[in-house]
Amino acid sequence: MFNSYTENTLLYDADLCINCGKCWEVCPHGVFAPGDKKAVLVKPIACMECGACQMNCPVVAIKVNSGVGCAAAMIQAALTGRKEITYGPDTGCNCG
Repeated sequence: MFNSYTENTLLYDADLCINCGKCWEVCPHGVFAPGDKKAVLVKPIACMECGACQMNCPVVAIKVNSGVGCAAAMIQAALTGRKEITYGPDTGCNCG
C-alpha cells in the first residue's frame, strides 16, 4: 500500500521494496536510507520531486510527480537566470 505525504507527491510502498538500494544511492536529499529488509523513508519532507528514485526503482515501489516542487523551481530558476530559488509551501518547494 502506498503511503502519501502532504508535503509533496512522494508515494512509497514498502511492501513492494526489495531493498536493492537504488533509491538511497540516487536521492540527492537523503530521503531514503538502508533498512534491514526494506528501504526506510527517513526524510519524506526533503523530497524535491526530481523523480530519480522512481526512475531507478526496479519494482515500482516509489511514485513521485516529477516536474513539480523543488526540482521544477530549480530548473525554472536556471532557465530564467534567477540566482535565488523561492522555498516554502506556496511555491511547492519545502526542502530549502
